[in-house]
Amino acid sequence: MNVWRWLKTHRRYVDVLLLVAVLGMVTWRFGPQVGAALGLGGERTEIAGEGVRTLDGTVITLEDLRGRVVLVNLWATWCPPCVLEMPGFQRVYEDYRDQGFTVLGISRDDPGSETRVRAFLREKGITYPVAMQENTRIRGLGEIRSLPTSLLMGRDGTIRHRITGIYPAPTLRLAVKRLLDEG
Repeated sequence: MNVWRWLKTHRRYVDVLLLVAVLGMVTWRFGPQVGAALGLGGERTEIAGEGVRTLDGTVITLEDLRGRVVLVNLWATWCPPCVLEMPGFQRVYEDYRDQGFTVLGISRDDPGSETRVRAFLREKGITYPVAMQENTRIRGLGEIRSLPTSLLMGRDGTIRHRITGIYPAPTLRLAVKRLLDEG
């Protein structure tokens, strides 16, 4: 039987299969972002560690962050999706920091590139705390295989949602509001 004739004869089945495949890919890719915004799924992973030394020299411990909603964002200056999402993080940070939200950026740039990272942050207007990966002593983040990766933590200090890839500001905003309202 000719494949093209079979496809034409069974076009409805092929269309349904393609639709299911596309919906599956979209759900797999954007499901975590939507789930975080709506409070669906997620996890409750505890993390531990000595804390981080930010580029301005401040040491932030996990105990300092308890009681706050925290977005831990692993990123790099050479990562286009990271650069794209950071201004949105800054806006959400500015809007909700007085209500108990903070962003902690952890740069995965090469050791010794602090000057370049500082210049990048100044140029982009990023004011939330940022540390370099080698100054980070946090256990429980899990294996980070791609950038950007964002971990949204609840006030209880547990990782509630893990987002791999771009985390759009509108969905972050919804998730932050929901977690802040949990009290």
